[in-house]
Amino acid sequence: MLTVLRTSWPLLLGMLLLMLGNGLQGSLLGVRGSTLGFSSVELSVVMSAYFAGFLLASRMTPNMIRRVGHVRVFAALGSLVSAALLLFPTIQDPIAWVLGRVVIGFCFCGVYVTAESWLNNSATNETRGQALSAYMIVQMLGIIIAQGLLVVPDPSGYLLFVIPSVLVSIAFAPILLSISPTPAFESTKRMTLTELYKVSPLGCVGMFLMGSVFAAQFGMAAVYATEAGLSIAQIPIFTAAFYVGALIFQYPVGWLSDRFDRRVLIALSALIAGLASLMGMLLGGYFYILVAAAFLIGGLSNPLYSLLIAYTNDFLEHEDMAAASAGLLFVNGVGAITGPLIIGYAMQVIGPPGYFVLLSVVLLTLTAYAVYRMTQRPAPSADETSAYQRMMPTASPVTVEIASEWAIETAEAEAEAHEDTEEKPKHVAS
Repeated sequence: MLTVLRTSWPLLLGMLLLMLGNGLQGSLLGVRGSTLGFSSVELSVVMSAYFAGFLLASRMTPNMIRRVGHVRVFAALGSLVSAALLLFPTIQDPIAWVLGRVVIGFCFCGVYVTAESWLNNSATNETRGQALSAYMIVQMLGIIIAQGLLVVPDPSGYLLFVIPSVLVSIAFAPILLSISPTPAFESTKRMTLTELYKVSPLGCVGMFLMGSVFAAQFGMAAVYATEAGLSIAQIPIFTAAFYVGALIFQYPVGWLSDRFDRRVLIALSALIAGLASLMGMLLGGYFYILVAAAFLIGGLSNPLYSLLIAYTNDFLEHEDMAAASAGLLFVNGVGAITGPLIIGYAMQVIGPPGYFVLLSVVLLTLTAYAVYRMTQRPAPSADETSAYQRMMPTASPVTVEIASEWAIETAEAEAEAHEDTEEKPKHVAS
């Protein structure tokens, strides 16, 4: 890990600043939109627009990089993010905010793709897994720290929009001044959604459902907190609890993933998170119970992203893993677009508790479907399972491909070690 930090610290520092800006703008728009009188439905469309832009960029950015290169794409998209952030307090209209969020989602995805390409280029086979772990930790820390910035005094109504704009602008300095040339961007082999569903119905259904859960955390949590009457000091604690839980639970879930039937772990994680959602719905009037519910929901739902990818890879040949992961990322993105829209409508009809109602329905649905799939085919043996690589739902297609490469390299290394172990006794006997 020290080697990774020594060689990649400018990139990781830049990504930390980027996530500070991104994490702040998502929560800030939820809080500010509610105070401006935007309805839950209007804010749900605003939040959903980010994921629409993100999904669009995941398909378009590789072509942009091939045409003009990594540096130009990175600089151009970064400039657009910085400018768009300053327009939100200037044009306080839901439609303008929707368009702005599409632009920001598109640009952040493009920035992630470019930065992650550099990260992959700087990593070796031995350090790739550590580089991905460091990258994930930096992403989560950035979002967590960003929530604390919501308490910064903002008498002008403008300062909190300037802060993420400045953070994003500064983030490019350490990255652009330290990067080395990046190899050409290669196209990933495609897999149709029909083929992907045949390989892993649970992977497809689970990723769609988890997309809506993550979008609810990333965008609608601040909207819920504001409409539920939480104070400005309480809102960042509530929203940060989702990501603190995600950061802490990634490692124990990953450890269990390599030792138990992954479907059992998927069902159990979704069940506990679903029960925590019910707890938040029924006891949301008690702030610390609300924070505990957010901690459990974030902690047990976010690792499911990596778990579902690893489970799907268990049924694939090595050469198909990257294509399947890209397909799962697309399914997750579609779920992320629809999630806030449904939650916004539920909150409009039921009130703030509608936020937890939908989360509980989605998570308990995943629980039931995982249990059902356990009756349809046996679990793969331990020798057939792929390596679990920690990733966040914010991952771009490049991170997914890097993780797939790492999983393949790990599996091949383990197979070679196993073959060597079997050959040694024969050699001794001869």
